[in-house]
Amino acid sequence: MLTRTLRPGRPVDLQLTLRPARRGRFDPAMRVGPGEVWRATRTPDGPVTTRVTAAAGELTMRAWGPGAAWALDAFPALVGQLDDDSDFSPRDAVVADLRRRLRGLRLCRTGAVFEAVVPSIIEQKVIGMEARLSYGRLVRAVGEPAPGPNPLRLTVPPAAAVVARTPPHVFHRFGIERKRADAVRLAAAYAHRLEEAPTVERLTTLPGIGPWTASEVRLVAVGDPDSVSVGDYHLPNLVAFSLAGEARADDARMLELLEPYRGHRGRVIRLLEAGGRMPARRGPRLPLNPIAHL
Repeated sequence: MLTRTLRPGRPVDLQLTLRPARRGRFDPAMRVGPGEVWRATRTPDGPVTTRVTAAAGELTMRAWGPGAAWALDAFPALVGQLDDDSDFSPRDAVVADLRRRLRGLRLCRTGAVFEAVVPSIIEQKVIGMEARLSYGRLVRAVGEPAPGPNPLRLTVPPAAAVVARTPPHVFHRFGIERKRADAVRLAAAYAHRLEEAPTVERLTTLPGIGPWTASEVRLVAVGDPDSVSVGDYHLPNLVAFSLAGEARADDARMLELLEPYRGHRGRVIRLLEAGGRMPARRGPRLPLNPIAHL
């Protein structure tokens, strides 16, 4: 086990900061508890299990596995210590209030591009709960047990080479149809190129990765403060309701409202997601749509 302790210059709320890296409550690679976050991930040096705790104004990471040293080097970026918001200035009362109340929200940077690509593709055009269940089952099936003591039985997300050779029928078993399965497998084949330069331009050159997916990946993997997920089902309504009191909006209206925050649009979205207000839902929730029986 290797250990590193940081004393951040500003408060860091672990749950708020690392929330984008967690794919639902039952993410097999990540668990969040009072004052601690356990995470299993894959680094350039191999898999690693990390436990980050917060106490007395300090953050401590304990790491096990071949990737332990790499994880400790990346620790400051993971907990938002490289997140620079010095030129961010709230322009309305809602954002100013959220920034005051959510002082511990920082933009994390996992550095794990391919690990962010897989669930983001799976979440395309389907209900969030359905996508998270599918992703969790896939990881448990083709991932590997996390190194170290692993009291929470975490699973390391599968390596790109494993995903690339996983046949489509395995994805289908977990509710992921051929189109998304092929997009994930293709991304796995080019994972090394995506890790080298996870720009929007490079990400979107691959079929199956559009602007929405690229933005989701960049928010988590590189902590892009200006990342905006255009094409999201709920996001325009959240932004419009929070900033303008409008119950419904499209992408164009969302971008119009966020334009004064260019450079920090992703930061504003994170604040709104963490503490903003959604308009009342209309009609029943969409049912889950499993395909494995077809």
